[in-house]
Amino acid sequence: MTMARWNPWQELNTLQRQINRLFDEEMLPSAFAERNLTQVPAAELQETAEAIHLKLELPGIAAKDLDLQVTDSAVYISGERKSELRIEDKGVVKTEFQYGKFQRVIPLPARIQNTNVKAEYKDGILHLTLPKAEEEKNRVVKVNLV
Repeated sequence: MTMARWNPWQELNTLQRQINRLFDEEMLPSAFAERNLTQVPAAELQETAEAIHLKLELPGIAAKDLDLQVTDSAVYISGERKSELRIEDKGVVKTEFQYGKFQRVIPLPARIQNTNVKAEYKDGILHLTLPKAEEEKNRVVKVNLV
């Protein structure tokens, strides 16, 4: 049996080369699609004294294709953007649209009352109003000055 010397740094060098190769290539949306990387929905989070407002961008997805779950500290959304690609006989069809399943977990900056969440889905934008838990609304933080 031949013994080989293990070099732990070699694994890091391999990882660094792979990451460098990823960023060296064109990072167009079509490059992502060719790698089967599904895009997660963009999110916008706004916190007020009474609630957290979350907007998610979900164009081209029907409400019935979404699964939305809310805990007191996070929002979980998953779904599927289904392909409607038609192949034409006259030419090559290319798309930069991304199809497939996605999922995303968005941690919330404060605890909420997950039983009183209000949701509105219109024009591919999901608006969630997540009311804060009572203890979060009245929480005062004392700051010590040095």
